[in-house]
Amino acid sequence: MPKKHVPEPSLIFENSRPGRVGCNLPVADTPEVDLAALLGDLRPELDLPEVGELDLMRHFVNLSHINYGIETGFYPLGSCTMKYNPRVNEAAAAFTGFSKLHPMQPTETIPGALEILIGVQEMLQEITAFDHITLQPVAGAHGEMTCLMLIKAYHESRGETARDLVLVPDSAHGTNPASAARCGYDVRSIPTDAEGNTDLASLEKVLSGDVGSRVAALMLTNPSTLGLFEPHVQKVCEMIHRAGGQVFCDGANMNAMVGTTRPAEHGFDCMHLNLHKTFSTPHGGGGPGCGAIGLGEHLAAFMPSPVVRRENGKIIVDEDRPRSIGRVSPYFGQFLMEVRAYTYLRAFGKEHIADISRHAVLNANYVQARLKDVLPPAHDRTCMHECILTAEKYKREHGVRALDISKRLIDYGFHPPTNYFPLIVPECMMIEPTETESKETLDAFCDAMRSILREAVEQPDLLHNAPSTQIVGRLDETAAVKNLDVRWRKPKHVEAAAADGAGGRGFAVAEGIEDMRADSLPSAR
Repeated sequence: MPKKHVPEPSLIFENSRPGRVGCNLPVADTPEVDLAALLGDLRPELDLPEVGELDLMRHFVNLSHINYGIETGFYPLGSCTMKYNPRVNEAAAAFTGFSKLHPMQPTETIPGALEILIGVQEMLQEITAFDHITLQPVAGAHGEMTCLMLIKAYHESRGETARDLVLVPDSAHGTNPASAARCGYDVRSIPTDAEGNTDLASLEKVLSGDVGSRVAALMLTNPSTLGLFEPHVQKVCEMIHRAGGQVFCDGANMNAMVGTTRPAEHGFDCMHLNLHKTFSTPHGGGGPGCGAIGLGEHLAAFMPSPVVRRENGKIIVDEDRPRSIGRVSPYFGQFLMEVRAYTYLRAFGKEHIADISRHAVLNANYVQARLKDVLPPAHDRTCMHECILTAEKYKREHGVRALDISKRLIDYGFHPPTNYFPLIVPECMMIEPTETESKETLDAFCDAMRSILREAVEQPDLLHNAPSTQIVGRLDETAAVKNLDVRWRKPKHVEAAAADGAGGRGFAVAEGIEDMRADSLPSAR
C-alpha cells in the first residue's frame, strides 16, 4: 500500500523565530569588535534563520528521514548495480593508515597502500583474465575513454592512422559514442537483431565495405543493456580482429559475469570496470568512482603512467614509460575506493566470488518471471543481471506511460527503476535487483508493480497524478532542469503568516517547491 502522507514543506522548513540562537558562545576574553563598522554592509538581506539547537537538530534529522538510500529501501535501477555497500568496507577505508595518507608522500613511505593497489590489480586480473589492470581512471566513462586512448596509441604505433571509426551497438550506453567522439573518432551505429543480439549481417556489411579499413574499434557491452549475454561474442571479436580493429568491452554489466566467465577469454582487447558498481564501493551522489581498466599485453606499453607492478617480489612504481599515454588522473586514482574494493574482494575470496553473479542473475530472472504476464520482457529469453520490460500496451490501451508507473511506485515506497533505456525498447522499464536483495524484498516490489498495473487499467488517473503521498507531487521535470534555482524564497502564505507574527525565516530549500509542480496536475496536499 502507498506510504502515508508526509508533512507539507512549510511545516518542515518554517522553524525560525526572532531572537533564537542555536549555540551558546563563551564569554569573550578579548575586546569586542564592531564587524559592521570595519567591514561595511554584512548583507542583512540574507535573512538567515534563527532557531534553537534542538529545533535545528530535529530539522536535519527529519530531512534525513525523507531521504531515500540503499540502507532504507530497494533501488531497482537498471544498468546501475545499486547494491548494498557492506559496512566493513567503510571501516577499512576509515583506517587512519589509509585515510590520512598524503598523495605526494614518497612511495617508500606507503608500502601498505601499494600492497592494496597491487592486490586489487591482481584480483581483477584473475577475475577478467586480462594481462594488466590500471586503477587510474576515476569513473566508468573515464575508463572507456582511456581504453580508446590506448587503442588509438596502438594503431598509431603501427602506422594505421587512417583508422578513425568506432562502431557502437544501438543499445549501448550513451557514454560509448561520447567517449569515442571525445577521442576524435567518428561513430557508426550497429543495429540489434530480432533476438536482441548484435546483428552479424549488418556488422559484416560494414566491415567488408568501403569503411572497413577505417574501423579502429567496436565498443560492445556484454551482457548488453538489454540484459542479455551476447551468444556470438567470440565471433564478433574475431570479425573485428580480422578487419584489423580492436574490441572494447563496456564492463558496466560485469555484475552478471564476475567469477563465472572472464571477458578476456571472449576475445576482448580491453575493458573498463566500475569498482563503484560491481565491487560495491559507494555509488550515490555522483561519486567518487573508480573506472579501472583491464588490457591485453599488446596494449601494455601505452598504459597510463605510473604503473604499479611487482618486480622480483618487490612492488615498484614504474614511471619510465616512454610510450605511455601519460596520466589520466592525479596520483593513483581514487585510493579509498580501491581500499573498499579490496576489502569486498577479500571478503568473498576465490571460493565464493561467483556467488555474486549467480545470485544477481537468479534475482533478475525471478523478477522477470513474476512480472512477465503483466509487463512483458522486450526479449522473451533468460536475462542476465537485469530484466528489460515494456509497458507499451498500457500506453496504447490506457494512456499510461512507463514514467507514470514509476511515479506511482514512489507512493508504494520504492525507488523507480530506470525508464526509457535502452532507447530501442518502447516504454522501457529496466530493473536490476542485484544479488544483495532478498526474495521477500523482490516479492514486495513485484506485488507493488502488479497492484500498480491493475490501477493502470482501472484508475489510470491515479498514475497520471502520482506521486500523491510524498513531500512533493509530480514535478515539471523539464522546467525544473532548465530553470534550476536552489535559492529559497518565502511562499506568499508564509509571508502573510510572518506579518501576523506566526511565521519567520526558514531554511534553504530548492526554490518554490510548489512552483515546480506540473501546472496541469493537482497539488499533492
